[in-house]
Amino acid sequence: MLLRVKSTLILTVLLMVCAAASLFIGVVDFSVMDIFSGNWEAFEILMISRLPRLLAILCTGMGMSVAGLIMQQLCMNKFVSPTTGATISSAQLGVLCALLFMPGSTLWVRAGFAFTAAIAGTWIFVALIQRIQFKDVVMVPLVGIMFGNVIGGITNYLAYKYEMTQALSSWLVGHFSLVMKGRYELVMLVVPLIAAAFIFANHFNIVGMGKDFSKNLGVSYNAVLFLGLTIAAMITASVVVIAGSISYIGLIVPNLVTMFKGDKLRGTLTDTALFGALFVLISDMIGRVVIAPYELPIELIVGVLGSLIFLILLWMRLNGKGRFIKKAEGGCKG
Repeated sequence: MLLRVKSTLILTVLLMVCAAASLFIGVVDFSVMDIFSGNWEAFEILMISRLPRLLAILCTGMGMSVAGLIMQQLCMNKFVSPTTGATISSAQLGVLCALLFMPGSTLWVRAGFAFTAAIAGTWIFVALIQRIQFKDVVMVPLVGIMFGNVIGGITNYLAYKYEMTQALSSWLVGHFSLVMKGRYELVMLVVPLIAAAFIFANHFNIVGMGKDFSKNLGVSYNAVLFLGLTIAAMITASVVVIAGSISYIGLIVPNLVTMFKGDKLRGTLTDTALFGALFVLISDMIGRVVIAPYELPIELIVGVLGSLIFLILLWMRLNGKGRFIKKAEGGCKG
């Protein structure tokens, strides 16, 4: 208990320090004294651009990390995530459908399409792996990657056919450069979704132990499974609509946290959210300073770091090191 409180406190302090520093990193330089001295231009930049960007980054990091944690718990596989579970690809297809069928639609209408597609794609992925008789820890995410590539191929085909490639590019590469006041509020939906995940954390743990175990404890397996997958899909879709595709967060952050804190969802949920927000925030700050005054997309920074960490986790799993899958019969199994 003391270790849990200590780690949460350390992550909170680090996140607060980095958050404060990020407000003053950008093309336009200003300081705290400029704000308090009545510099209206600095105050406008802070309120219209820097603060909304910070909030979007925090919600993205927390949301994607929690979404990955939920999917890994329900599917009993530490390599399942919104990236390897076709959730991100499905959300991108939903956004493209909104652009094709309702070109003048608002951000919230596009979000509705993304929500629907992400939920449907995630459920189909789970239905596919439930029908795989012999499951391997690496095979399940490979199925998800292949399924995601199929969806991605359909998305790219439609984009080329209807000359929507340029319009779709904003949702294919994750970045926060266009996030500002009036264009980030949708991602705040992540907050109540994370709260719902915390409320049902014990139910997700039970469902993660398998259908028979859930029935013995009086928990509706299918209802809780679909609830958890829906929460993860809606979180992912919210992020995709605002910031685009940001891979690996939902894969590596939960793995790193559970390696040190165990697999109990409620015990790791807070630290996973905090560490995810810190990871995305630091990655975004790196992207802003590496080639300043220009900016690298966060998808590039997270992709490089995430790929390296993913390879290390995969090597550890194949060599029998680390805790990446439980022994018991798990969720997402029919």
